[in-house]
Amino acid sequence: MEKTIITVVGKDTVGIIARVCTYLANHKINILDISQTIVDGYFNMMMVTDTSACGKGTGDLAEEMKLLGEEIGVVIRCQHEDIFNKMHRI
Repeated sequence: MEKTIITVVGKDTVGIIARVCTYLANHKINILDISQTIVDGYFNMMMVTDTSACGKGTGDLAEEMKLLGEEIGVVIRCQHEDIFNKMHRI
């Protein structure tokens, strides 16, 4: 299993989840866990995904998802699980 952490942050608007999940489905990326909240009009979502069947590297996914975020007005970050864990350890 190839786990990737995806975060989405920005001003809440209609269709954010739909656009992100459509991208994931089109690239055979499975959502293993998801957390989403809206606080005072700001959208925040974190997903743990399995990119094993995708066929793209994390760098390519990160770039494409960054562009998707720019299209829909949010910031999307995509990181391999190992990098995410190393960046967030105490």
